Amino acid sequence: MKMLIGDQWVDTVEKIDVRNPYNNELVDTVPRASIADVKRAIDSAVQGYKISRNLPVHKRIEILTRTAAIIRDRSDDFARTIATEGSKTIKEARKETGRCINTITISAEEARRIVGETIPFDSAPGSENRVGYYYRFPIGVVGAITPFNDPLNLVAHKLGPAIAAGNSVVLKPATVTPLSALKLAQAFIEAGLPWNVLNVITGYGHEVGDAIVTDPRIRMITFTGGAEAGVEITRKAGLKKIGMELGSNSPVIVLSDCDIDEAVESNVSGAFWAVGQNCIGVQRIYVERGIFPAFEEKFAARTKKMKVGYQLDESTDMGPMITEREAIRVEQWIQEAVAAGAKVIAGGTRTGTLVDPTVLVDLPRGSKLDCQEVFGPVVSLFPVENLEEAIERANEMDYGLHAAIFTRDIGKAFKAIRELDCGGVMINDSTDYRIDMMPFGGIKSSGLGREGIKFALMEMTEPKVVCFNL
Repeated sequence: MKMLIGDQWVDTVEKIDVRNPYNNELVDTVPRASIADVKRAIDSAVQGYKISRNLPVHKRIEILTRTAAIIRDRSDDFARTIATEGSKTIKEARKETGRCINTITISAEEARRIVGETIPFDSAPGSENRVGYYYRFPIGVVGAITPFNDPLNLVAHKLGPAIAAGNSVVLKPATVTPLSALKLAQAFIEAGLPWNVLNVITGYGHEVGDAIVTDPRIRMITFTGGAEAGVEITRKAGLKKIGMELGSNSPVIVLSDCDIDEAVESNVSGAFWAVGQNCIGVQRIYVERGIFPAFEEKFAARTKKMKVGYQLDESTDMGPMITEREAIRVEQWIQEAVAAGAKVIAGGTRTGTLVDPTVLVDLPRGSKLDCQEVFGPVVSLFPVENLEEAIERANEMDYGLHAAIFTRDIGKAFKAIRELDCGGVMINDSTDYRIDMMPFGGIKSSGLGREGIKFALMEMTEPKVVCFNL
């Protein structure tokens, strides 16, 4: 496939191979962009902004609605692309495609709700003859950098609100999973999005990332990825808006009054969805001591039933990690934990890019699996005496995206809601629960700002005050 710059689908002599992570088969190639390509894409986006800011709202709605319809008509192709270039099973990929359709549809709906308010200027002495209001206008050129784990819907979360707001975009999708993003760009163009409004660069982040981040013509960077990369972006970006979702180490609290079977089923799914390569995936589970033995036994047994294998097989529950290098890293983290005293009660083995869903107990505090984001299929169980200890342990890490609690006690649920340091608390659901319209983001090292279409629109627009002196 080719990348999109200006009004052309552009190729280059140097290519990047896109390979199936399960068997390393070549899926396709994409251009290896240069800094010069990035500069041309930004030049194009500057021109595109002159077009997009003047597109009537009804036209933006029409384009977004048509785009969603095109994706719906080709949903099988989009799902197979997600599953072939990435780690998700075909069943997971179908769900992501459905979510993308929803994200683009909500973007169309929210485009008509970018509103302002009147301002009571006469509330200040001396301003009795003044009336006015504020309205929101598009921010300009948006630079979007997206990860591999949701190669379609996380791109939609950048493009949908940006286009709904009247901005132009320079998008750099993940190097290992660029095909879904390029197909989404094709759908936008086919739906009538004017050329230059959307530009898609395919290349290595270490080669072209700085050119996107540092260019002063880009007025906002929206980034989803690792915390270290996020810190580097903030150092280099200069004076521009930054929105970041940087991952987590999500804690779940399981109290003795909960439905244990429901908690087990929900958290097994939450821990191993998309091979655990999921920023809101369950990583730490704090279980009240009285039910810990039963929970541990049931959780390990349910985990062992998961079928690991080829992601396009309809019977597969969990596919491969995105690269063998990442699989080896996770295996090493498990081995380090075991050497430090942890016990594996399920999984713990690797074959190529396949890492068995792994459950640990007796994990030493301060180990990598305890305090860093594993971004792989590993979850650890910890006994705790009570809710207070669980909250304290949950808040220890320098992350704060999602947390969860399983309980029938509404008072305990609200105590957790008040005291857990995070961007979202799920009650009787795992941390992996999300719908695309809700505000999504975290605190501490989990990011800056919020996504979710309405909230991203606020980030991607600015208020302008208008005052009449009559």
